[in-house]
Amino acid sequence: MSFTSLGLSKSLLNILEEQGFSQAYPIQEQAIPVILKKKDVLGIAKTGSGKTASYVLPILENIRGKVHNNGREINVLVLVPTRELAAQVHQVFDDFASGLDEDIKTKAVFGGVSINPQMKSLHGVNVLVATPGRLLELVEKKAVSLSKVTTLVLDEADKMLNLGFREEMNDIFDLLPVKRQNLLFSATLNKGVDYVNKIILHDATVIKIEEENVGIELINQIGYSISEEKKGPLLRYLIKEQKMNQVLVFVSSIHKADNVVDKLKKNGIQALSIHGKKSMGARTEALRMFKTGKLTVLVATDLLARGIDIEFLPYVINYELPRSPKDYIHRIGRTGRAEASGDAISLVTPEDKQHFRVIQKKMKRWVTMIDGEIIDLKGY
Repeated sequence: MSFTSLGLSKSLLNILEEQGFSQAYPIQEQAIPVILKKKDVLGIAKTGSGKTASYVLPILENIRGKVHNNGREINVLVLVPTRELAAQVHQVFDDFASGLDEDIKTKAVFGGVSINPQMKSLHGVNVLVATPGRLLELVEKKAVSLSKVTTLVLDEADKMLNLGFREEMNDIFDLLPVKRQNLLFSATLNKGVDYVNKIILHDATVIKIEEENVGIELINQIGYSISEEKKGPLLRYLIKEQKMNQVLVFVSSIHKADNVVDKLKKNGIQALSIHGKKSMGARTEALRMFKTGKLTVLVATDLLARGIDIEFLPYVINYELPRSPKDYIHRIGRTGRAEASGDAISLVTPEDKQHFRVIQKKMKRWVTMIDGEIIDLKGY
């Protein structure tokens, strides 16, 4: 469906056209008209389904001409679980807001960096994207007020609750006006999301985009049966032999991420890791290099990968399988976006075989398996 039929103004349609967006994704088709009517929404859609734009566009439309903030009182609050996702969502707001006639000021705040520059930059902000802990710190220091928030967004609500943000979110809810629009987006509808749904949503429109609609059929999935000790050589073989110039590698731990990067570098492959023990500056720079094609391999854990959103990412490799089938789908969904095909490769040890069968059964798709043991990995 074209964006022209969704109720957006000419200004935003022009920006969409300039940025190369022509057809709306299913979540955008369904959410934008409802949000424009200022109704509450519960949106269930996988990462990569276009959900960020599905709330950014109508929010900007709704606050145009109504932002007169010269102080510390924000109009829109978006809560996210990680720094990377905060930066990503802020960038989407900024990209669309910068093309409007009105001066709509957006800002992202998160922990792990000095709070003082963030405090100074909050004057006159209309849209604030924040992680819960840092937001409460800023409220305590009177750097920002939530008393006039008209729209609240919870993005990746399932992950936020899994990370133990419930108490902080309850504190934030207590600071918000009772009368406001609430938009809750999540990859899954689990007990935690249902809990938040009951607390903050009022007569909400429920939008659920099934997995089949987010492009998993465009992903070419391959599994390699391989022993644990040959995983490293096989990874390097695949990157070099298939001439991969942009590949996202998933591992299960910080230690493994650094270890894989060290081995890749020793074999002449540009690689960096992204995880919670890296400084914010290092993480931001690694993401920038990867997104702009200046870095061949980015090795990430599941949590930190939530801020990695690249429209045409050609390769995803599961160096280690995730614990849950849902996380597997989230991982491989990083490729095969925007109607472009992509390759998702999994390295499966004998110990992983049964777990990988469970993943495939839940996904309702069987993955082509290749015997990695017969590949000559000498020199890799």
